[in-house]
Amino acid sequence: MIDKHSTNPTVDVGILESSEIYVDFLQTYISYATKQRFNGSHKFSSDSINGNVLELHPEIPSGVFEINDVVIGKGFHWQQKEAQRFHGNLLLKRCNDGIIAVNRLPVERYLESVISSEMSANASLELLKAHAVISRSWLMAQITGCGHRADSDYRMTETAAERIRWYDRSQHLGFDVCADDHCQRYQGITRILNPNAVEAVKSTEGEILVFNGTICDARFSKCCGGAFETFENCWQPVSHPYLKDGRDILPENGHPLPDLSVEQNAEIWINGNPISFCNTNDFTVLRQVLNGYDLATPDFYRWTVKYSQKEISEIVKSRSGYDFGNILDIVPVERGVSGRLIRAKIIGTKRTMTIGKELEIRKTLSMSHLYSSAFIVEKEFSADITTENCHAYPSTDIPSGFTLKGAGWGHGVGLCQIGAAMMAQRGYSYRQILAHYYPGSEIASNAYKQFDSES
Repeated sequence: MIDKHSTNPTVDVGILESSEIYVDFLQTYISYATKQRFNGSHKFSSDSINGNVLELHPEIPSGVFEINDVVIGKGFHWQQKEAQRFHGNLLLKRCNDGIIAVNRLPVERYLESVISSEMSANASLELLKAHAVISRSWLMAQITGCGHRADSDYRMTETAAERIRWYDRSQHLGFDVCADDHCQRYQGITRILNPNAVEAVKSTEGEILVFNGTICDARFSKCCGGAFETFENCWQPVSHPYLKDGRDILPENGHPLPDLSVEQNAEIWINGNPISFCNTNDFTVLRQVLNGYDLATPDFYRWTVKYSQKEISEIVKSRSGYDFGNILDIVPVERGVSGRLIRAKIIGTKRTMTIGKELEIRKTLSMSHLYSSAFIVEKEFSADITTENCHAYPSTDIPSGFTLKGAGWGHGVGLCQIGAAMMAQRGYSYRQILAHYYPGSEIASNAYKQFDSES
């Protein structure tokens, strides 16, 4: 696990859990405990490990190993498998009936990959520097206990009429952070294709965001849709002054944010096309932020999803675990400051339930995830609709379909990656970018000193 008393601590990153893991060693790796040497292709299972863990060290510092079939974007619409290459040590740990592959490496090397995996390594230097600082801050906040995390992957309160659930990073067993969107994207050296990524980490080494002397839980999302959400509306009911409401444009431009918790204002906002840093179709900028699989999502600022009655009723049943029958309506109950739904009521012919928070809404209304919970609902009616077990409702009262019109991609808390890319493109420094998205925070250069003092 992490070395809490080093000026350059290491971090253990969980890469893949499976019954069998296939690894290609491009250089020689050694087990100091068993004196075994590994070259070429190997298959590992729990039977391969004497005891609970097998740790393999590169014979030379530049040693590389490749793991096959690593799952990325798990549970999201871009989920896929790929082979990924890594520096550092490989730990193979027993877990349940299988094993987990863990990559142990210095934090600064980890960050080089994170900022290249969260966005393109070809992004501008100032954008990469901003992301290096927030990625380092988030990691240190989690490990030192300054960040929030759940006892499990989620926390939930549920009654017959309401399900309120929020998802956050849980305490991982056997490693510090995972490699996917649940923590921060980490895809080894596979995407470190530009020296800018290395330079961004090196030039900000040890820099973290702090607020009143505490490491900031520096959240970020792909596209805020023009408005920032607050922490407590997405996760635990805790307020962070540096994760507050705001508009993705500088205040001096004279465009105040409407009160988007008011339904009428939210409808106008979502149906509109407001000026924002993240409101861009500049492909040069988008390529800096979006990797190949992300570029398959072109309509991130404003988007539309259409469902037939059959589709929406089957999705809600599958994702919620409850049979709502035919869906009659999806009603906004509470919106956050960015217009994102915190609670929504699903009314069906068999059941009515209010659900929240934002990610639970996104998961319930899509077989993967809606881009965000900042959406409005339009119902469609047709005389041709086929209904089942709903004799109490004339077919004319049952929508034939639903159209969801939405804004943004992700929870909208903290840094907006596409907005930050536009700021960098327009000449803003990484310090100006961070001041915009985390108002009131400061940059401190003593990340590992503070990390050691809190261990």
